[in-house]
Amino acid sequence: MGNFKDLMERSAFGVCNYLGDKMGLASSRVRMYFIYASFVAFGSPIILYLFVAFWLNIKKYLKGSGRVLWG
Repeated sequence: MGNFKDLMERSAFGVCNYLGDKMGLASSRVRMYFIYASFVAFGSPIILYLFVAFWLNIKKYLKGSGRVLWG
């Protein structure tokens, strides 16, 4: 069960981990704030979450490819 939890935290909550590392907060606290903000703002923070997830995937892809797309 611990392995499943670790897998879910790495794949589903990568955005919260990233933001927590950048701000110096625990990722669980960032998740809690995100959930509260989603309830208060009627789900609009989900758009921000998806944007950051997309940006992190693009960033990881560009770092891994080692080539410049526009050159």
